Amino acid sequence: MKELPEVAEGSSEEEEEEVDRELVEKKLQLVESLSRKLAVLREAQRGLQEDISANGALGEEVAAQLQALCTPGEFDKYRLFVGDLDKVVNLLLSLSGRLARVENALSGLGPHAAAEDELALREKQRLLAAQLEDAKELREHVGRREEAVGAMVARYLPPEQLQDYRHFVKMKSALTAEQRELEEKIKLGQEQLRCLRESLGQAPTGH
Repeated sequence: MKELPEVAEGSSEEEEEEVDRELVEKKLQLVESLSRKLAVLREAQRGLQEDISANGALGEEVAAQLQALCTPGEFDKYRLFVGDLDKVVNLLLSLSGRLARVENALSGLGPHAAAEDELALREKQRLLAAQLEDAKELREHVGRREEAVGAMVARYLPPEQLQDYRHFVKMKSALTAEQRELEEKIKLGQEQLRCLRESLGQAPTGH
């Protein structure tokens, strides 16, 4: 009868080892799955970069046609508008992403979290929300300028080139947003992969 506790203890150790093996196996499967997802995202990123380059080339063609027809002052307004369009889209996406991360951190705080941690996050949330509202107003301002620039472009370019201009402006914002989203997904995947590999004692790689 005295040997029974020893048998039970040995059995318990075997069960723990089995659980550890299963956990390692699951982590290895996750590493493989994440690596495949990252490869797909990087391929999508390369394809997107080609689309961005093609749209940029279209924009340069439109600009060259417009420059030959409009006044220097009008062309300066066009160039400024196109540059600001990129900036305001990037600003909106950046602030939205930062605000979402702060709100996630707030919702993840446990009941025993330090009060100063919550206060700091609440202050960050307030500031970012205010900055996001300012950025939205800026986007509306750029939107009004888009109407004015579009009317100017329509005075100079024939229908086909005018369609090119409208396509260029529409795709410029959409592609910038898609690029940012892909970058965030790749960054998150890389971080998850790094944490998994560290937990498995694997050396980090370039993936």
